[in-house]
Amino acid sequence: MSVPIILASGSEIRATLLRNAGLQVEAMPPRVDEDAVKAALIAEGAPPRDIADALAELKARKLSEKHPGALVIGCDQVLDFEGALLSKPETPEAALDQLRQMRGKRHKLLSAAVICRDGRPEWRHVGQVRLTMRDVSDSYLQDYVARNWDSIRHSVGAYKLEEEGVRLFTAIDGDYFTVLGMPLLELLNFLMLRGAIDS
Repeated sequence: MSVPIILASGSEIRATLLRNAGLQVEAMPPRVDEDAVKAALIAEGAPPRDIADALAELKARKLSEKHPGALVIGCDQVLDFEGALLSKPETPEAALDQLRQMRGKRHKLLSAAVICRDGRPEWRHVGQVRLTMRDVSDSYLQDYVARNWDSIRHSVGAYKLEEEGVRLFTAIDGDYFTVLGMPLLELLNFLMLRGAIDS
């Protein structure tokens, strides 16, 4: 009998990645106050990697306690810019400010995934990608944000590499799935080794 797999997320991209890989997965966004948890961890001086991992575990654990026997996948992505955590921009102005700060420099995307069963973590991984942004002009950035605001407001760093945002970069060092918010290859390896999916 196959083990039910639940994605503790409302992210269409993450659900699509898993389904495209042939998994039967049910997506359920957990009710957690991410902002409060993130603020508390930042106040404690937690590094961005630990914040992504803690938020992923919180989401997985919350649903795992309500769905006995299921493997529940929690994910979170943060952007580490020179040791500071950047979040999803709340306004076009905030998006423009973030992009101006990062242009011509490198930053890291950290995508954490944690799998819980019966309220306990069974596996975790934090994928990392290093990105180098072009030194693009103010006018291009302003036009980019204006054209793409409806999409990029849902993204840490105010860009999406699977869309026009790829033009903002000169180099990307790391896994594309991690950029999209999930260390997919590592996650699939675990599920196969555990016998949760066919290998």
